[in-house]
Amino acid sequence: MIKINNVSMRFNLGIEKNFSLKLFFINLFKHKNKESKKEFWALKDINLEVNKGEVVGFVGCNGAGKSTLLKVVAGVMKPTKGTVERYGNICPMIELGAGFDMDLTAKENIYLNGAILGYSKDFINQKMDEIIEFSELKDFINVPVKNFSSGMVTRLAFSIATIVEPEILIVDEVLSVGDIAFKQKSEKKMKNMISKGTTVLFVSHDITQIRELCNTVVWLENGSIKMVGDPNDICDKYEEQMLRQ
Repeated sequence: MIKINNVSMRFNLGIEKNFSLKLFFINLFKHKNKESKKEFWALKDINLEVNKGEVVGFVGCNGAGKSTLLKVVAGVMKPTKGTVERYGNICPMIELGAGFDMDLTAKENIYLNGAILGYSKDFINQKMDEIIEFSELKDFINVPVKNFSSGMVTRLAFSIATIVEPEILIVDEVLSVGDIAFKQKSEKKMKNMISKGTTVLFVSHDITQIRELCNTVVWLENGSIKMVGDPNDICDKYEEQMLRQ
């Protein structure tokens, strides 16, 4: 379903900062060794194979490379080195509000985000009531999204993305935002999708969620895979290290 082959991802911290013509000419006279210090490898030689129907959780401290890896798998980022093979349609839920126009209403954004995900207007019309009902945003459907809380944006994004059952679902901390009731509702929806064979890549700092939802856990540390295995075993060791720090 997914094959990650020797994937590495490099960021140039100098370029990531505000760039100007003045800085360009200054950089021309900088020594290459000094410049290389600005390189940051977010991922280093990642090799991983995810089978169809597998639910893989990713743990690691902030900056370990979890979100970067999911973006590479989703095709949002192109790796500096290596390749990713994907077999099946992907639904990425990586950044809240990605694909939304904050000046448009929730209803208008359903059409916009649906189009980005490849849904036709006729399909959205057929599913509109279902999307609104699941999101529990009926009273706010004609309100601009810029007035929504992060939890409301999550509800809308999750409801649109999961209106069909993708073969591969990529979730990055989405379920950590919002009220408890909707988190439980979203988990139930994910479990239903998992039971029907959807492959899931799941990043969360909620270790309880990782233990409950995943059948394999990948521990990332400093851009490399430290450990892969049983959820309880990996989560126990990860929590032990976090407590020692």
